[in-house]
Amino acid sequence: MENLCGIAGILRFNNNSVELNHLKRMTDAIIHRGPDNEGHWISNCKRVGLGHRRLSIIDLTSNSKQPMHYKNRFSIVFNGEIYNYREIKANLVSKKYIFSSASDTEVLLALYANKGRVMIRDLDGMFAFAIWDSLKNELFCARDRFGEKPFYYFIDKHKFVFASEMKALWALGIPKSIKEDSIYSFIKNDFKKTENSQNQTSFHNINKLCPASTLTIDFERKLNISKYWSLDSIKINKEITLEEATEKYLEIFQESVKYRLRSDVSVGSSLSGGIDSSSIVMMIDKLKPKDQIQKVFSARFDNFEKDEGYFIQKLLDKFKTLESYNTWPEKSSILDFIDKVTHHQEEPFGSTSVLAQWKVMKLAKENNVTVLLDGQGADEYLAGYFPEQKIYLTQLFFENKKKYKSQLKSFNSINRNSNNNADYLNSETFKMKLGRLKKTLFRQPIDYINFKDSLKNRLNSKGFHDLLRYADRNSMAFSREIRLPFLSHKLVEFVMTLPDDFLINNGWSKYIHRKSFDKLIPNEICWRKSKIGFEPPQERWLNDKKVIEIFNNQKEKYKIKDEIFKNESYNNSFFWRIFLSYFY
Repeated sequence: MENLCGIAGILRFNNNSVELNHLKRMTDAIIHRGPDNEGHWISNCKRVGLGHRRLSIIDLTSNSKQPMHYKNRFSIVFNGEIYNYREIKANLVSKKYIFSSASDTEVLLALYANKGRVMIRDLDGMFAFAIWDSLKNELFCARDRFGEKPFYYFIDKHKFVFASEMKALWALGIPKSIKEDSIYSFIKNDFKKTENSQNQTSFHNINKLCPASTLTIDFERKLNISKYWSLDSIKINKEITLEEATEKYLEIFQESVKYRLRSDVSVGSSLSGGIDSSSIVMMIDKLKPKDQIQKVFSARFDNFEKDEGYFIQKLLDKFKTLESYNTWPEKSSILDFIDKVTHHQEEPFGSTSVLAQWKVMKLAKENNVTVLLDGQGADEYLAGYFPEQKIYLTQLFFENKKKYKSQLKSFNSINRNSNNNADYLNSETFKMKLGRLKKTLFRQPIDYINFKDSLKNRLNSKGFHDLLRYADRNSMAFSREIRLPFLSHKLVEFVMTLPDDFLINNGWSKYIHRKSFDKLIPNEICWRKSKIGFEPPQERWLNDKKVIEIFNNQKEKYKIKDEIFKNESYNNSFFWRIFLSYFY
């Protein structure tokens, strides 16, 4: 593996030359993504330019410098990690390919030379890259399956420009013009009801390459975007037993963590106290040398009922080679660094948890840990969110009444969290909604409600893509790298083959994961009832004189009436979004 970094490039449709200072301006804007080195290249025809900023992770020598070239034909800039590069390289060596570096970038180029565009399906990793083919005069760009690594682009009649962050495009002179309706959508509902396509941003004329997509473009301005991976055709394995499933799940999860530990620099973990991050910490403990210290980084909150200290300590007690580092964000410091966070995030974010994550990345840098494994992604496809659990029960209501009643009792007995989700499922309101839905379904196919489709929708949602953006920008702001073992596409594909009741069973969400790690991590964490996401004391943080002053000014600017705050569900999150709009 090579490095986490920042990439940029320009392709001109007219005969004007790409200027080196333009590339330099773009890469300077994203220097935080790669402070170790920089590189620029302009093609012989002068109409294509590639730029790169490097954060060295594997193969720290100059042999891995980018832009990298292959066989006097292909040139690449690459942001990310190809976790299975060793296996791909071994296969290419058997075909007489010769390598001059230990980097995954060279492996990527050789694989492209060997297979062409279909090579993308062989990759297990997080990536965004662009390859210029000087023979075909064509630029080939690609982004990983879930969108862990960013790829933004701008196109007009003169040029195609791309970069890891929008600020590199703005540095070139592309207008930084925010869409007013985007800000209104954020304030009103945190983008939840936005109809915008996955490829759109909050800024005019700047698009994103969608996850699991490739893009090709040439001098004739012929642009083609296509999807190379989806979960749509996966079939349910009705024959597999729970015991077989847990064994296979653990095997794939262990491989995923093992791949993500490949590095020539220090590796640590984010630890929240929940089952997801705890499972990663446990697996690292199993895979690392026996006496090697594992550094873990956590955000803690004084005098807050949802502080995770108790559960973090449970894990520290079990695994004796953990070295724990804590950051204690307080409201007094929010205004000291929120300008920096909004600068790096570029688009609005829906809660103060992003600020807490920023502090964790800062802590990792202060303690010289470059790579952090993190538990993001598990909730999306393991049914960790309440709406999917509701869909599961609704589906059961129509397909298996006896099982529905049994599962509903289990939800009530577990009383899953403080939001009274279990109470809601047993309420008259929910039963009335089911009744109305049943009448509708007499005129609809029975697959109108589908639990697995709801999980796939989560993975394709703007909310999930935003979470990945938060992690990428916060880590890159401090030149750190986040790796997400739960986003192994092999793991996700396997989970999608499992029967629904392997994901939700007897009232427990993430059932396959809990069963797999039963007795491997502390029972109080594995079968914890209360953990839902990562939550800082947002209400306390917002109770600040300067914050309230900004909020009142923004409320007046957008003509928001006081009556809306009579609905308590609006108070914290709505207050935050109005306040944050000031910075955009």
